[in-house]
Amino acid sequence: MNEPALLYSPVFRHMLVLIPALNERACIAETVRCWQALGVARVRVVDNGSTDDTARLAAREGAEVLFEPQRGYGTAAWRGLQDWPADCDWVLFSSADGSDRLNKHEANDWQQAMDSNADLILGDRTALPAARAHLKLTQRLGNWLCCMAIARGWGRRFRDMSSLRLVRRSVLERMQLRDRGFGWNVEMQVRAVEHRMKIVELPVSYFPRESGQSKISGNLLGTCKAGWGILKMVACLWLTKSRPPVALPAVKTIETTR
Repeated sequence: MNEPALLYSPVFRHMLVLIPALNERACIAETVRCWQALGVARVRVVDNGSTDDTARLAAREGAEVLFEPQRGYGTAAWRGLQDWPADCDWVLFSSADGSDRLNKHEANDWQQAMDSNADLILGDRTALPAARAHLKLTQRLGNWLCCMAIARGWGRRFRDMSSLRLVRRSVLERMQLRDRGFGWNVEMQVRAVEHRMKIVELPVSYFPRESGQSKISGNLLGTCKAGWGILKMVACLWLTKSRPPVALPAVKTIETTR
């Protein structure tokens, strides 16, 4: 894992880290500790029907654990947003496998974006060569297809569709996300464009999962299911658009000093 950032900043202390998890016993404890090191207010793990002791290990590290037996990334994410803690104004979505992390410099960049009134902050795994090298071919292809579809339909070109994303509570409530599968993140970015929210993409490090197999890119079936769910979501959003695409400026990216 990266060196802990130890940024006990005022805004990070109002952040809920939400981690959907399915059979991640080998990674979940370290993932929880990683986010706790940032001084976030709460870490909430949603066990999405695990058959191992993911939930027990997460709770042992001090995470709040919720259970959602119905499988689906969006379903788990939605469950995690219920009974929202009153002291959290932001929610950060993270994978459970240890691939999403922020080092000290990156955390400072995210803090800067939060202070500049960003509504949605997205991790960009394609900006740094070392991070980009860890992306599998299926991830790169999926990224390209999703970003191109959004650009064609809504006039905004994104660089990445990563799981690491931070959004204001008030903004998320306005989005009224409906997808309960793999289209959750696509819908979030499209809704942010439609509502003309301030979006920032930030370069982040990316690492191979600590252990185990990815539910999406780790096997052909998972890749196909995720791809189909995402394409269906894009098609549904396109068909239900209430207005034609508008030309918006490119997503703002804050360059980091390395």
